[in-house]
Amino acid sequence: MRCLCVSLCTALLVAAAPAACANPELARSKICLGCHDISEKKIGPAFKDVAARYAGQKDAAARLADKVLKGGAGVWGVLPMPANPKVTPEEARQLVAWILTLK
Repeated sequence: MRCLCVSLCTALLVAAAPAACANPELARSKICLGCHDISEKKIGPAFKDVAARYAGQKDAAARLADKVLKGGAGVWGVLPMPANPKVTPEEARQLVAWILTLK
C-alpha cells in the first residue's frame, strides 16, 4: 500500500511539474525575454496579453507550444515570431503552461 501511495504522489507531482517548473528564469535562459516581457509589449506581445487572449481556449497550450518551437506570424502584427531552436518540446510546454497562468 505504501508503494502505491508513493507512486501516486510521484505521478501527481510529475503531472503538475510543467507549470511549476517554468518561470521567468526559464524564459530568460531561452531568450524569450529578448522579445517579450511579462506585462509590457516589446517586439512581441506581453505574456499577460497572450494569457488573456488565449484564456479558456482548450487547445491554447498545444497551439502556443507549437508556435514557440516552429514560430508563427500574423496573430500579433506584421513581425513574425521566429522558431526557437534552443527550446525543447517539454520546455515549450512548461513555458506556455506558466504564461497561461499570468493575469
